[in-house]
Amino acid sequence: MKLLRAVANNFKNCCENFTIDFVAKSKKTSEDKEYELQAIADELYVFNTVAFIGKNASGKTTAVDLLDCCYSILSDFCLENKHYSYDDIKLELIFYHDGFIYRYRTELAASTTLNNKASFVNQTLERKKYYKSKIKSIYADDDFEPVSNIGALPEDTSIVFFVLQKKETRAVYFDCDGEGANTYQLMFKALKKYNLSPSVLSHILRIFDDHIREISMKDEHNFRLKFEGNAAKDQTMSDKELLYFLSSGTTKGMLLYTFVAASLLYGFDLIIDEVENHFHKTLVENMISLYKDKSVNHHNATLIFTTHYCEVLDLFNRQDNIWISKANGKVSLSNMYDAYDLRPELLKSKQFYNNAFQTSVNYEDLMGLKKELMYT
Repeated sequence: MKLLRAVANNFKNCCENFTIDFVAKSKKTSEDKEYELQAIADELYVFNTVAFIGKNASGKTTAVDLLDCCYSILSDFCLENKHYSYDDIKLELIFYHDGFIYRYRTELAASTTLNNKASFVNQTLERKKYYKSKIKSIYADDDFEPVSNIGALPEDTSIVFFVLQKKETRAVYFDCDGEGANTYQLMFKALKKYNLSPSVLSHILRIFDDHIREISMKDEHNFRLKFEGNAAKDQTMSDKELLYFLSSGTTKGMLLYTFVAASLLYGFDLIIDEVENHFHKTLVENMISLYKDKSVNHHNATLIFTTHYCEVLDLFNRQDNIWISKANGKVSLSNMYDAYDLRPELLKSKQFYNNAFQTSVNYEDLMGLKKELMYT
């Protein structure tokens, strides 16, 4: 299963027909096919990496929140414990699965029970056989037919179940807030769930702190650390002690790279809000390069992230996998390839700093703050 496009109405503060498209639009060179794109069917290409850029408060997080919403439906067939109102949200999800293009539409409402679940209303599910000769019209109404054998389900369960049939991790959403002392429990749960070897964790740990050779879980709230060097003694620490012993970057980085490893090994997408938060630029670049490398990413995982590090955009050879978010009353998205006439030979970071996308910080506002501080 691969999500191709999501369209939302009345989602948070988004504009009408708020659309995110993962299908490659522009010319596909042999180099792009090697490093930038993944073929999920004959001549049907989606991206290895997708970026959302924009000012602070421009709606980047809103965009990945929508993707988290979509993948929750496609993975668990339900929406639960989200931080936004479900009422009156309308969604259209188009995805590829086993040779067919599927179009799922639904309206959402708050569940009639007291739990924080969404109810699915007015659901429809259609499909059409994928043919490479019709690649330019995969979203068109032509040839879509209702999926048969749709049975009855509880109001809080999506009928996508009748196609995908079993719950499965199809994406993981990693937000910028972190999990505090719970990080280490989550990390070891992920290692167990995805059957990652201790050596994977050791390699991850050394990326962030090369003084520690090994970390293991003693019980739910206590962890054993082994240090490099013969003179260093092993230590046992609680999760709260460990949180203060390790840097915030190490703590968050170990959990994130655990999900990176699982994503690459199992082929599910990884969504990261503010990928640069707490991380050195080299680590961000390394993460992107892993998803571009088909010898590592051989299960077609996609890295989707928001960023203020416009320099990482220079690692993108294409423009159609970069989205610019803006908030002028409502949050809107524009695709760099569709909306901007840019010279491909120029660095994207340079164009970003030259305000080609109208995303730079307002200089007059900065000077206004400076003057206020000078004369107060």
